[in-house]
Amino acid sequence: MASQERIRLVGATASPYTRKMVALLRYRRVPYAISWGQADQVCDALGLEKPKPTLLPTFFLKEGGETRAQCDSTPIIRKLEAIYPGRSVLPSDPALAFIDYLIEDFSDEWCTKFMFHYRWYPQADADNGGTLLPLGMDVSLPTDVHEQFKHFFAERQIGRLHVVGSNDTTAPVIDASYHRFLAAMENHLANQNFMLGGRPGAGDFGLYGQLTQLVGFDPTPRIIAHEVSPRTVAWVDLMEDQSGLEPEELDWIALGDQPDSLRGLMEEIGRVYAPAQLANARAVQAGEKTWEAEIDGAPWTQQTFPYQAKCLKWTNERYQALSDRDRAAVDALLQGTGVETMLSVSKT
Repeated sequence: MASQERIRLVGATASPYTRKMVALLRYRRVPYAISWGQADQVCDALGLEKPKPTLLPTFFLKEGGETRAQCDSTPIIRKLEAIYPGRSVLPSDPALAFIDYLIEDFSDEWCTKFMFHYRWYPQADADNGGTLLPLGMDVSLPTDVHEQFKHFFAERQIGRLHVVGSNDTTAPVIDASYHRFLAAMENHLANQNFMLGGRPGAGDFGLYGQLTQLVGFDPTPRIIAHEVSPRTVAWVDLMEDQSGLEPEELDWIALGDQPDSLRGLMEEIGRVYAPAQLANARAVQAGEKTWEAEIDGAPWTQQTFPYQAKCLKWTNERYQALSDRDRAAVDALLQGTGVETMLSVSKT
């Protein structure tokens, strides 16, 4: 029997990962209680060790009788599957589960570049973000305090654009990728309601989280989304609460029966995310603080992230763990998309 104890978490409405996880909790009918605010303060109040880094959302999960603060949404999803059975977001078919994992990883690690770039690179969006983010913490902030926070947030985040690789050279690359991504979503959603069939996977919630910001918070990507993919705009609204959906095992569509439009999404992953992951992994191995690569025909430079190298490692471990039959099904979908270059990394 599923535990009925409420999952507690701290998040923010302008956090794509918070929105990802809250929608997932709703769909899975997991009882939860969310506080909107600063996770550091909650950890201090509860006397808990803070995660490093402390990000939103922060979950407070019991393990071995002790409560721990945890942030990484991907492993948290898997932990919740063990605690609350039923209405799974993880396909039972291993080949399908691998593609779902790939979509979630792409969402969390590349689509967040769309979000951060559009939030702080265009002036109108930076003004919007600076205005709304402090109010998301406290809607009743005094005007003078709000102005101080607005300038603090904007200056800090604009100064961090280089961290995700956003600059004058890469801006057209990010913009073109976002347009292609939306076009791929438009084509795919014309065929089925979710990425892998008639029920959402973890990858759907990953995409949804980023799109809540791109479609619902930031002005520039919202305009683009309405122009390029009205289906995606409507899908974001629908994904917010799928608690009324009654999923069945047959709602997952096997890889061999997926519409060709799924390949369009894979092609965008292979076009931009794969070269970024490979360049980052090489930089981590070489101990370099930054990496350079050509992405979509343009030079790209950004800070090296050890965590994303781990993501590539985990992806390869999942790929290598597939049976020959399941790996063949995955290969048939990915061949020629560019994603296969990510999977040529040796096991470690």
